[in-house]
Amino acid sequence: MIEIGHSYELKVIKKVDFGVYLDAAELGEILLPNRHLPEHVALGDSIQVFLYLDSEDRPVATTQSPKAKVGEFAYLKVVDSTEIGAFLDWGLDKDLLVPFAEQHRPMEVEHSYIVYLYIDKRDGRITASSKIDKFLDDLRPHQFRPQQKVDLLIANTTDLGFKAIINNSHWGVLYQDEVFQRLSFGQSKKGFIKSIRADGKIDLSLQGGQETRDKYAKIILIYLQKQNGFAPVHDKSDPQLISRLFGMSKGAFKKAIGGLYKQRIISIEKDGIRLIQS
Repeated sequence: MIEIGHSYELKVIKKVDFGVYLDAAELGEILLPNRHLPEHVALGDSIQVFLYLDSEDRPVATTQSPKAKVGEFAYLKVVDSTEIGAFLDWGLDKDLLVPFAEQHRPMEVEHSYIVYLYIDKRDGRITASSKIDKFLDDLRPHQFRPQQKVDLLIANTTDLGFKAIINNSHWGVLYQDEVFQRLSFGQSKKGFIKSIRADGKIDLSLQGGQETRDKYAKIILIYLQKQNGFAPVHDKSDPQLISRLFGMSKGAFKKAIGGLYKQRIISIEKDGIRLIQS
């Protein structure tokens, strides 16, 4: 089903002086204006477009790529404030409205906020809200599993660390003592499901999977090559030393050197790890 607020590949079915019309199935024929029309488009061609409503509430297409779609969260900047609400830059010519009633606190021009995009049931327009908690239902069942790779949006800080939105649907926590890089509000990251607690809350990690282990192994090897093949650190070393040298947790370090040891790339000695010369 084709809906407003999403991207689709649609076929050109009619050409007119001011653009082309696309076949949008149940939405009918939708105009793609000339200003967004790629060159040398012919009847029957398919074009990737995003659908929204124009100023007269008619469905219209654009080849511009929005920073977020309906059902997603994004960190967007306020570019204007009027008597009906704040307007955000979301990558399209037409700015995105956040009504006053949907502002968690009054929005200021040039400031950025995390918002959720939805369809306003009253007029069918794409609208945004900074009251993000009401769109995150942690009581709703999910299919997350440990070590699953997920998309994260850093959305808050707590005494424990960072709260992040997981795949636009649930809250999760990244613990401060397991984060070895700078994180900022509104930042998008790839992460992993670390564990799901008995109360249903989700713990997250920025480390996980073979891809991450390979990356950390490469960091260790590069360090060893720069230090004449030896590093005075091993699996029993202080976690802060490991973090300072390699920018990773002790657990991640142990897994990485364990893999290098099994491959006979390094040896683990009493006073450190050593690169084995081939």
